[in-house]
Amino acid sequence: MVVAIAALVIRTAIGEIRRPGSARRQWAFLGSGRAMTAGLATALVVAVTGWQQAGAAVLAWALLAGGLVAFLMDPPRE
Repeated sequence: MVVAIAALVIRTAIGEIRRPGSARRQWAFLGSGRAMTAGLATALVVAVTGWQQAGAAVLAWALLAGGLVAFLMDPPRE
């Protein structure tokens, strides 16, 4: 999970170096209510369903899944 988050951060940093301002567009989904609601719902479902199997470790995966769903709900615009 840490590798996936590091890859996203590195991808954002490289994109920002190549095209200044691209990071703001890429992470704009954080301001979208619809995207954040979908991401929160996904994180909650993953956490609740995975708690029996993984315990507290599922919270990290739930946050990653919720973040990815939120990103997909409001993709960056060029």
